[in-house]
Amino acid sequence: MLGRDGRWLMACSLMTVSGLAMDDGLPNNFHQALPLVNPTDSHTKLAVDPEGLAALRRITTPIAPVVVIGPYRSGKSFLLNQLLGVPCAEGFGVGHMRDTQTKGVWIWGEGKQVMVNKQPVTVVFLDTEGFESTGKSDAYDDRIFALSAIISSVLIYNLPETVKEADIEKLSFAAEIAEEFSGRVNGRESPFNPAHLLWLIQRDFLEGKSVQQMVKQALQLVPNPKAEKALDQVNRIRKSLVQISRNSTAFGLRQPHLQRTKLCELKDRDLDRDYVKQREQLKQLVMGMVVPKMTGSRMLDGPQLAQMIEDTVEALNQGEIPMAGSVVDMFNKDILQRCVDLYSVRMALLVLPTTEAALLEAHTQALADAAAKFEKEKFGRKEFSSAAPLYEKEYKGLVASNSFESSKACEGSHQNCEDILDALQTMLLPSLKKFDEGSHHCNATFHVKCVGPSGDLYAEKMRKSIGRQRLHFLSAYNQRLYNGLLAMSVVLVVCYRFVMKNGFLEFVAWLMFLFLEVYPKLYVGSANTFYESDTWQQGVTVWEMIAYNKVIDLEKHGPYLAGGFFIAMLLFRIWRWRRQRRMMRAKRLGSKDMNV
Repeated sequence: MLGRDGRWLMACSLMTVSGLAMDDGLPNNFHQALPLVNPTDSHTKLAVDPEGLAALRRITTPIAPVVVIGPYRSGKSFLLNQLLGVPCAEGFGVGHMRDTQTKGVWIWGEGKQVMVNKQPVTVVFLDTEGFESTGKSDAYDDRIFALSAIISSVLIYNLPETVKEADIEKLSFAAEIAEEFSGRVNGRESPFNPAHLLWLIQRDFLEGKSVQQMVKQALQLVPNPKAEKALDQVNRIRKSLVQISRNSTAFGLRQPHLQRTKLCELKDRDLDRDYVKQREQLKQLVMGMVVPKMTGSRMLDGPQLAQMIEDTVEALNQGEIPMAGSVVDMFNKDILQRCVDLYSVRMALLVLPTTEAALLEAHTQALADAAAKFEKEKFGRKEFSSAAPLYEKEYKGLVASNSFESSKACEGSHQNCEDILDALQTMLLPSLKKFDEGSHHCNATFHVKCVGPSGDLYAEKMRKSIGRQRLHFLSAYNQRLYNGLLAMSVVLVVCYRFVMKNGFLEFVAWLMFLFLEVYPKLYVGSANTFYESDTWQQGVTVWEMIAYNKVIDLEKHGPYLAGGFFIAMLLFRIWRWRRQRRMMRAKRLGSKDMNV
C-alpha cells in the first residue's frame, strides 16, 4: 500500500506525463477527425499538420486512403460520417452544426482493417474542403484537388443533382497531373497508379437517366468544327480525365431526408428507407474498390504515405499557381538522384589518368545506363536530360581530375626517365648500345604510364630529352672510351710485369699503350679525326660486342669478372709458388743423394 506521500508523488508523475503528452502537440486520442493539411493564412497554399501525420505514421500495414472531394456544402462530411458509422458530434465537422467548416484536409484518426487479396490493408477516410466557397482562390482549389487525386486509392467525387460543366473543369488540374504522369511512355506503363474514381451523385429523384449514363454523357467530347480554343481546352480536359477515370464508376444516392439541417439529429429509422439501403450498398462498393496505395510496384504504408503528402504539398506550393510539372518533378526527384548516383558509381570504376577517348566512352556508357534506369522508373514524360546540370558538373570535374592526374603521371614518368638517362651518362664502362637500349626501354615505360590530355605534350618533351641526352653521351663517349683503353693498357703492363710476370703479354700491353699514345697524333691537322678512322670504328664495334650483349653487361658484371680474374691470378701465383718450392726441394734432395 502507498502512503499519502507515495500517492502524492504518483499523482504528480501522472500529471507531468500528461503535460508532456499535451506539450508535444500530438494527439493521444485517435478516435476523432484530425487536421492533415491546413490552408495558409492567405488561403492560397497548403501546410501539413503534425497531428494528421502522426495518425498516418501509426499505420504499419499497406494503406488505402479514401478521399471525398466536391463542392462546398454538398454533404461530404456527413457522407463520411455515415460511411464510418459515427455520429456528427464525434466525426467530421458538418457545416450546419459547427461554427467552422472543413478547412484543408482532415483524416479520421482510426483506420479500418480489411483484407485485400488475402493481405491486411488499412483503409483511412479523408475529408476535404469544398470548392466554390468564398474567400479562396482557384489555385487553392486546384491544390486540394491535385493532392486528393495523388494520395487517394479511392477518390469519391461527391456532386449534388447532376454533373455540370463546371464540375468537370474543376478536375482540370487533377487531369493535367494525370496527363503528366500516365499514358504509355516509350511503350511502357507509367509507374503512377491513378485512384479509382467514384462519381457519387446525390439527388432527390433518381428517375430518368442512370448516373452511369449521366457521367458517360458528361465526359463525351464536345463537337468543335470551328476549332475554338475554349472547346479545345474542354475536350483536352475530358481526354485527360480518361486517365484518372479508367477505373471509375458512378453511383446514385437518394437524399437522406428533406430536412437537411437536422440530419445529424435523426436516427436511421427516421431517414429515407431507400437512402439507408443505398448507403449500405455504397459502403460495400467503396470497400470493394479499395486497393493499397502504390507507386510503381511498391505498396505504401502509413509513414511512406505521410512522406508522400509532405513532398506533394511542397511541390504544389511552388509558385503562385500550382504546376503539374512541379508535382511530377517531386516524384522524380529521388529517382533522378539514384540515376545520377548510378552514373557516379560507373564513372568511379574508371582509373585515372586515362585517354580522353576512354573517358568520353565511359561517360557515354554510364550516361546510357543511368538514362535507361530513369526511363524504367520515372514518372511521366520527363527526360533524363533534365539531370544534365548534375552529371555534367561531375563529368567536368572528372575531366579536370583526369587532366591533373595525367600531368602528374607524365611529369613523374618524365622525371624518372631523366634520372635513368643521367645515370647512363655516368657509366664507368661506356656503351652506346646499352645507352640506346636503356633510353628505348625508358621511353616505352613512359608511354605506358603517361596517358591522357598531357600525353602528347610530355611525349614531345621526352623525345627531345632523349635526343639531347644521346648527343651529350656521344660527345664524351669516344674520349671516355679512349681514356679507359689507355688506363687499361697501363694496368695490364703493371699486372703482367709484377703479378703474372709474363713477358710476352707485357710486351703486347706496351704495344697497346704506345699505339694509343702515338696513333691519334698522326691525325693532327687532318680533316678527319682519329675517332672517325676505320681503325677506331672497328675497335668501337669490338668493344660494344664485348661490353654489352645478351650474355654479359660489362658495367654490371665487370667487378665480378675482375674479382674472379684477381682470385684466379692469386691462385695461379700460389700454385706456381708451391710448384717452384717443390722443385727446389726436390733439387736439394737430389744434390744430397749425389754427395752421399
